[in-house]
Amino acid sequence: MDRFEEMETFVRVVDAGSITKAADQLDVAKSAVSRRLSDLENRLGAQLLVRTTRKIQPTETGLSYYDQSLRLLNDLNEIEAAAADSRCALSGNLRVSVPLSFGLAHLHPVIDSFIEQHPDIAFDIDLSDRHINLVEENIDVAIRAGALQDSQLIARKLFPVQTIACASPDYWGRHGIPETADDLSQYQMLNYSLGSDSRLSYTGPDGKPGQITPEVRHQANNGEFLRDMAIAGRGFIVIPLFIVCDAIGSGKLVPVLKEYTWNEINAYAVYPSTRHLSRRVRAFIDHLVASFEQERPWEACIHCD
Repeated sequence: MDRFEEMETFVRVVDAGSITKAADQLDVAKSAVSRRLSDLENRLGAQLLVRTTRKIQPTETGLSYYDQSLRLLNDLNEIEAAAADSRCALSGNLRVSVPLSFGLAHLHPVIDSFIEQHPDIAFDIDLSDRHINLVEENIDVAIRAGALQDSQLIARKLFPVQTIACASPDYWGRHGIPETADDLSQYQMLNYSLGSDSRLSYTGPDGKPGQITPEVRHQANNGEFLRDMAIAGRGFIVIPLFIVCDAIGSGKLVPVLKEYTWNEINAYAVYPSTRHLSRRVRAFIDHLVASFEQERPWEACIHCD
């Protein structure tokens, strides 16, 4: 048995948290993964993993072996990458996780231009608003917005996410245009249910921070659905501009309190700190950064109302 193969299998099992997930990621039979682990522990004469009915966890010896194995595997990848011709074409698979609304509305041109430059890259895109474990689901890179709570991820900033308060012309016609954030707290908000709660933090035109908690009657876990409910006059939304820019430009939604800054957040490209960053992943992240530095078309829409 190849020692590096055993080592790679062990690292993948620890990262994935289960033999089944590791087998799927390695594209081998579950029995093959179990056999490699047994051979490894027998060869070393030490127990590296504690197996329960729900999860596999490394022992103290296993943690030490994991850390050293990870460094060796990363060093091996770096050596092979350096030895390879840097001028050779990028190829292979790229698994990318993207928020649903942003991906559908704005990512296709960026992906397409990358494929134009690197036609041998094969993309597997996960479009979802759910919070996924990048290691367990074998994701190379993800686009995420907001505070990053996972310390195991390395993040590279892509762009600031401009957030806007808006509703339909009919809704403002029935309830009146709010002049301050405190006025807005008296209206019914359509809430994004994957957020922490319905509190809205803001910075006023005078630079002072504040917070309001509007009434919430309807909520959903998708920004496009909330946008359509707002167009139908069911309440107001405070939402990233890239979701509602077209609706604002067409007059279906009317922004208010544009001099306020709402829920300041950024978008990032993130990847696991435990994973070697391949040339294709590094190139794609560089492409994302360059693409959104040059043009963010949704930001011009705020001037179309």
